[in-house]
Amino acid sequence: MAELYRDLVRILEQNGCYLVRKGKGSHEIWYSPVSKQNISVPCSTKSQHTANDVLKRAGLGKAF
Repeated sequence: MAELYRDLVRILEQNGCYLVRKGKGSHEIWYSPVSKQNISVPCSTKSQHTANDVLKRAGLGKAF
């Protein structure tokens, strides 16, 4: 399931998002220029629902 996290990061990067810093626990804070806000991305993303929710908060469409 680590593939899901890698795919999520790839999609975020392709859309101009970038890593701001490591968050608490197993989360990272990313900035989305589309939504113009920071979003929390769990490094242990295991479900497609969670991945799609991250993309939605980043202002992007579903991909999973």
